[in-house]
Order: sequence, then C-alpha cells, then structure tokens
Amino acid sequence: MKILLLLGIACAFTINSLPADANPNYPQKDKTLPPGIEKKYERTGKLPPGWEKKLIVGKRLDHDIYEHGKVIVPMGDDGIITVRIENKVVRLIQATREIVEILD
Repeated sequence: MKILLLLGIACAFTINSLPADANPNYPQKDKTLPPGIEKKYERTGKLPPGWEKKLIVGKRLDHDIYEHGKVIVPMGDDGIITVRIENKVVRLIQATREIVEILD
C-alpha cells in the first residue's frame, strides 16, 4: 500500500515537472512581430529577413506571417488553403495553419 502511494506521488511530481511544450493540451501562443519590425513592414511592405527559415512542412505558420499573406486559392473541401507570402507560395491547413507544402 505504501509503495503504491509513493509511486503515485512520484508520478504526480514527474507530470508537473514536464515543460509546457511537452504537454499537448497546453495552449501554444502565437508569436507576433516586434513593434519595430511591424512598423518597418507597414512602411516597406516586406517581412524581415529570415522569416522564410520559419517555413517548415509540418510546423505551424506564425499568425502574423499568415496575416501578411494573400490567399490565392481559397479553402477546398480538404480544408487546405494556398497563400502567397512575398515570393513564396505555401499550402496549409486553414484551421491550424499547419504547413502542408512549400512552393517557390
């Protein structure tokens, strides 16, 4: 009986000590552009250098980058939308913004 109690307590400490991103039920925050970069984008119409490195198939597209894109093919029956972001064309699941395909 004591062993089960100790085992239960050990499991509780292990679960509570997991990092937040290891817990799939923990809400993920969308990152936004810093205010200075946002102003520069509004002035020049170009996203900061290096934003393309964040485009990885299977990852979520940042909300701000998605907002700066232009829909070129609306959502189909499969829930996939095609967006042009500067010189890149990205196909993604609209509901989650998960990148399905990156086209040049």
